[in-house]
Amino acid sequence: MDAGTAPSARMTAAPDRPVRRESLADLAATRRLAERVAAAARPSDVIALSGPLGVGKTEFARAFIRALARRHGKAPPDEVPSPTFTLVQTYDLGAVAVWHFDLYRLERPDDAAELGLDEALADGIALIEWPERLGGMLPRGRLDIALSYAGPGKPQAREAILTDRGDWRARLSDA
Repeated sequence: MDAGTAPSARMTAAPDRPVRRESLADLAATRRLAERVAAAARPSDVIALSGPLGVGKTEFARAFIRALARRHGKAPPDEVPSPTFTLVQTYDLGAVAVWHFDLYRLERPDDAAELGLDEALADGIALIEWPERLGGMLPRGRLDIALSYAGPGKPQAREAILTDRGDWRARLSDA
């Protein structure tokens, strides 16, 4: 753990329970969390990012994609736009592709099939903002990251709850 998150991070042991709860003091701490998750990510992973508008889901995704590019020896993309209007952006990072989905505007879970979700799940890494829009189509094996505002008087601070719904617990303990 780095100094930005170590005091508030803790591990729990129960399945489908939070792996880690973290207080994120600022945007830089959110980026460091994304970099740690990227260090543990591998093909076919699903990372579900939830939280209210403006909480930092897209910023997390940007930091994750840039960190993963560096890890695979690629130059990080200059721009990592929010896919709010396109619904999906893909990034070919050589050894793996990252599919960044923003499902805020998705009307029905079935509409996700047209976005390439199956292809992303086959051999890419899927970052999914607004995962609740997928309903029962959301893969069971995944890492859930719920971001929230830390509270009054802390406009830059966030809370993150990471929940393992697969095999992330061991991978994150090493990251």
